[in-house]
Amino acid sequence: MGNGIDLDFEELQAKLGVELPNRELVRQALTHSSYLNENPDASPNSNERLEFLGDAVLGMVTAEYLYRTFPDLPEGELTSLRAAVVRADELAAWARELQLGERLRLGKGEEAHSGRDRKRLLAATFEALLGAVYLELGHEGAKRMLDVFMPPAIESVIRRQGAVDSKSMLQQVCQATRQITPVYRVMETSGPAHKPIYTMEVVVGEDRLGQGTGRSKQVAEQAAAAEALRRVADLGDVAELADKLGSSEF
Repeated sequence: MGNGIDLDFEELQAKLGVELPNRELVRQALTHSSYLNENPDASPNSNERLEFLGDAVLGMVTAEYLYRTFPDLPEGELTSLRAAVVRADELAAWARELQLGERLRLGKGEEAHSGRDRKRLLAATFEALLGAVYLELGHEGAKRMLDVFMPPAIESVIRRQGAVDSKSMLQQVCQATRQITPVYRVMETSGPAHKPIYTMEVVVGEDRLGQGTGRSKQVAEQAAAAEALRRVADLGDVAELADKLGSSEF
């Protein structure tokens, strides 16, 4: 397995559907920290900063796409749908379509532990590449890249689940990884009496993991659960649950 990308750079561009003039930035997006740990004199830096940027770009572009595609969906359902579309399993599948695992500069130790096909690592690499596209081509370039993957992913989620239930997903995560059931509480009620807006928070143990608003308590709870899912994903709980269940649902 090689640790360079020069020979297949044009192929990667074709798969992305965008033109990337800065090869060094792409090389950085495809450089895992384990490679630099074993090759301290190598350059460029690892893809961690690009992953950070790409994660933010992914959330922004996905939110805009869903907002324009589903003009009648309330905010809670949009939030739930976004959480389902950009979960690690989906990003890893997109990374596999681009063969990012094969293109990745990876340390020998990480590679020995199947790092090239590890879900969280592939998802992070996809986000890093998206960050590189954003730096080179801006918002429109990031949209063009995601346009290849977003429509079929959304169709798959809707076909598979009908409606995305973040509360159920969060409850499974919390019970499987923490043995605790989430609790929802009203933080605020605003607006006229005949058309109130609820702000709900979800608490797991002593941790306040998310909050959301909606025209009903149910919608606000779904939005709060979707935010909580993003936070527990960052903590690794979702990945741990997926391993326990032996499924790709999360």
